[in-house]
Amino acid sequence: MAREWKLVVDCADPIRLARFWAEALGYLVEDHSALIDRLAATGTVPPEMYVEVDGRRAWRDLAAVRHPEDPVEPAEGRGLGRRLLFQAVPEPKQVKNRLHLDLHVGADGREAEVKRLESLGATVLREVAEWGSVHTTMADPEGNEFDVQ
Repeated sequence: MAREWKLVVDCADPIRLARFWAEALGYLVEDHSALIDRLAATGTVPPEMYVEVDGRRAWRDLAAVRHPEDPVEPAEGRGLGRRLLFQAVPEPKQVKNRLHLDLHVGADGREAEVKRLESLGATVLREVAEWGSVHTTMADPEGNEFDVQ
């Protein structure tokens, strides 16, 4: 039985998507700088594997966000609960997602939330009214679909 899980999203720019989804969900971008500093000091990871972001080292090809109330593994900065991991892949997104997030804000808050997400870099793809439900299908800055209900 899995004790922990994370949703992994393939992307072109993990740091950018982590920042977007942290803002969208009210999550925190994970700080892996202690782990990277330790591994870099021993020569285990070369400098091309990390970059500096906001004055700290971050993985070039991986970034994660976590729920702010969930525990963290202190030596690595890895969240131990609800989290999304963004990993760089060479190929661009080509087809519709087979998995997506639904953000539930309620009918009264949907319009304002859509506008907020647009200000963060999301785009509206379509408005959907079917099966007694109304939602807005959006795309994150790299085109990954999600719904706001």
